[in-house]
Amino acid sequence: MIKVSETAKKRIVNLMEDDGFDAATDYVRVGVKSGGCSGLSYDLKFDKSLGDDDKVFEDNNIRIAVDKKSFLYLVGTTLEYSGGLNGKGFVFNNPNANRTCGCGESFSL
Repeated sequence: MIKVSETAKKRIVNLMEDDGFDAATDYVRVGVKSGGCSGLSYDLKFDKSLGDDDKVFEDNNIRIAVDKKSFLYLVGTTLEYSGGLNGKGFVFNNPNANRTCGCGESFSL
């Protein structure tokens, strides 16, 4: 399960509308790819369709699609949003990460 905080939900809905997506029917695709200072980095984008191996969750009225491989790294993660002058944008609070980089965009297990 992947959770979405209230602040992240509001920002996601705004960004989806700006990009021509509908939060009620489309998906936030969350993934993990090789790269970043710590070895693995998060990948976040919008999608209108699902792949054959996708797992789908809904939290806080946001539909989340995760491919099977990424799901293993993301179980229990909460997606948050930190705005303002010193905000970092979207932040992944991942209980599986043993180490994260300073920017919070990459991690290792």
